[in-house]
Amino acid sequence: MKTVDIEKLVRPNILALKPYSSARDEFQGSEGIFLDANENPFGTLNRYPDPHQKALKTKLSEVKNVPAKQIFIGNGSDEVIDLIYRIFCEPGKESAIICPPTYGMYEVSANINNIGLQKIPLTTDFQLDIEKILQTAEADTSVKLIFVCSPNNPTGNRLENLEKLLDNFNGIVVADEAYIDFCPEHSLKSKINNYPNLIVMQTFSKAWALAGVRVGMAFADEKIISLLDKTKPPYNVSAINQQAALETLSHPDEFEERRNTILQQKAHLAEELSKMEIVKRIYPSDANFLLVEVSDANRIYNELVQKKVIIRNRNSQVTNCVRITVGTPDENKELLKELHRLNAK
Repeated sequence: MKTVDIEKLVRPNILALKPYSSARDEFQGSEGIFLDANENPFGTLNRYPDPHQKALKTKLSEVKNVPAKQIFIGNGSDEVIDLIYRIFCEPGKESAIICPPTYGMYEVSANINNIGLQKIPLTTDFQLDIEKILQTAEADTSVKLIFVCSPNNPTGNRLENLEKLLDNFNGIVVADEAYIDFCPEHSLKSKINNYPNLIVMQTFSKAWALAGVRVGMAFADEKIISLLDKTKPPYNVSAINQQAALETLSHPDEFEERRNTILQQKAHLAEELSKMEIVKRIYPSDANFLLVEVSDANRIYNELVQKKVIIRNRNSQVTNCVRITVGTPDENKELLKELHRLNAK
């Protein structure tokens, strides 16, 4: 097990922070006459939600095989990203490493928090340049965080050698596993007890089909979870959103059926796309989307939009590439019909 003094990585003001104590922190029972939180006594959603999401964490602990005390629930993964910057990076002084092309919120959140960024591009086969990352972190003592996305967005592939990164970097490594449910055997969440500087993020937005409810999660050492808990707003996840996540977790058969359909449809899309002249390359994907190099990304994107088929133009990140999310069988059929039409032009 790696040894890291987490407190030395934390901003001093966060270490000293006394968290807000809500009425539900002071009394945690579920029965009684509640006259302590200035809530309206009438209505069905008149009470504040559980600030610690105990029921959801208990269920997640069973599903993810992670102790509840090592789980943090956020208002989407974007809140988790923001909190990590706030906890570990001093604005205007400290920095993080990201590896483009990757998820854009790492950069946006860094800019919001006035955190410097070192950008170390992925290699030509979309893998981490581990040596350059480690050399950069060693040369620049302001680097406190590294964000990696695996499977990566927008490329779709899993990143390799993450344990080598963890073994050799003593700052915080954030592994964003938003798409990991499509290849769960490769999750790093089983490594959080070996690496106290590892934070693994996952989400309900992708395979669990709950993008609209904004529920993200993080798995980490208890010390990091306690820092996230005391820095977050007191009622950061609504009662409706907690219940929606709980309800979804209670239907594993439906989850498996949908995931299998998506994986089957992804294979079908890749096979059909490979037959088209306008398609130059289909990158390997461990997610629910395909990164596809085409003859003219801007034209193909614009013509599809005119037919109300919306994909993502990633030409600005990966030359002449579009990102295609796997839809329902009917949606995929319509996409292929329009692409065949463009291919015949």
